[in-house]
Amino acid sequence: MSDYTLIDSSAALKELAAILLTEKVVAFDTEADSFYHYFDKVCLLQIATRKHVYLIDPLALDDPKGLRPLGAVFAAKNIRKIFHAAEYDIYVLKRECSFRFANLFDTAICAQLLGYPSIGLAALGQRHFEVMLPKDEQRSDWSRRPLTEQQLRYAVADVVYLIPLAEKLERELDRAGRMAWAEEEFAAVCRREWPPREFDKLGYLRIKGARSLDPQALSILRELYLMRDKRAREADRPAFKVLGNRTMIEIAEQQPDTLEQLRKIKGVTDLILRRLGRDVMAALARGGKKRHGPLPKAPGSGKRRMDRATERRLAVLKRWRATRAAELALDPGVFCPNSALEAIAGRHPQNARELSELELKGWFRRDFGAEVLQTLAEAEPDPEGSSAP
Repeated sequence: MSDYTLIDSSAALKELAAILLTEKVVAFDTEADSFYHYFDKVCLLQIATRKHVYLIDPLALDDPKGLRPLGAVFAAKNIRKIFHAAEYDIYVLKRECSFRFANLFDTAICAQLLGYPSIGLAALGQRHFEVMLPKDEQRSDWSRRPLTEQQLRYAVADVVYLIPLAEKLERELDRAGRMAWAEEEFAAVCRREWPPREFDKLGYLRIKGARSLDPQALSILRELYLMRDKRAREADRPAFKVLGNRTMIEIAEQQPDTLEQLRKIKGVTDLILRRLGRDVMAALARGGKKRHGPLPKAPGSGKRRMDRATERRLAVLKRWRATRAAELALDPGVFCPNSALEAIAGRHPQNARELSELELKGWFRRDFGAEVLQTLAEAEPDPEGSSAP
C-alpha cells in the first residue's frame, strides 16, 4: 500500500488545502455510509497528488462543515480535479458543503467515450497498469472507527492510480479526436444540481405490488410505510434495513391479529418482532380503521404515444445510430441515448436551428447533427407520392 497521511484535524486540513492550491492536478474519491445510515454522509475523502496520498477523516473534524477549506481547490479553474465516476462524489460534496466545481476530469466518462467494454476502476487498473485493485470494501461501513487496514488499503488504491490513468486516457482521447466531447461531459457534471432530500409520503405506492392491494390493505401499507420511516430516522438506519418492502406487503395482505400471527410472516425475524412488533400492530390497527381513497394517477414517463410517422423516423434513426456507433466503436447508448433519438423523431427537425432547440449533447449535435438531418430527409417519402410508370 502506498504511503499516506491521515488528516484528522481542521488545522491539518487547512494546511493541506494550501498545499493543494499549488498543484496543477489532484485526484479525489469519497466514501459514504448510505448503506448503513438514514442520514448518509461523507465518511472519508481520499486525495492524491503526484507525490503523495492524503486520507481526510471528516468525522474527526470539529466542524460539521469541516471540508469547507477545500472549496477553493474544487472551484479553481487552474487545478484539474480527477474523479472516477464523479457524479455521486460531486452530489454528496455539493449537498454537504455547497461546493462549486470547475476543471473536472472523469476517467469513467473517458472510458465510455473511448468505447471501453468495461469502465469500472478495477477494470481500468488491470488494463493500463496490470494491477488488481481491491474490491472487498465496496459495502464497508465507512462510519465505523477505527478504520481497518483493509479499508485504508482500499481507500488509497481508489486514488493512487488516477493521475497516471487520466494522462493515458487523455492521450487516447486526443488521438481519437474526442477530447472536446469529454470536456463537454465534464462541464455538464459540474453544472448539475440536485433537489433537496425530502421524504416522499406517497413512496409506498411505488412499492412493487402496492397498487394491486384492496383499499384497506393499502391503508395499512401506508401506515406501515410511515411508521418504518419514523423508526428509521430515530435509529439512523436505512429504511430497508428496518423493515423490507416485501414484508410490508405481506403484512398488509395478511393483516395478522396477534404478534404470534405476525411472527409467521416471511421476513419477520425475532429481532424485528422485539424491536417493531408493537409498532407494526399499532400501524395495522390504524390502517384497519380506514379505507384508502382513490389512487393518484401513476406518474407517466412523459412520453406521448408515437404516431406511425414518428415510429418510422425513430426506426430509421436507430439503424443509423447502430451503424455509426459501430464505426466509432462506441456503445450506442453513449453515442446517442434512446431518449435523444425519440426527441429527434418526435420533433422532426428540418434544419440546424430546429435541431439546436432539442436537449442534445453539444458534441453530438455539432459533429453529427448534419448526418441526423440528412438521415431524416432521406427517410421521408416522396411528397408527390409518385411511382415509376
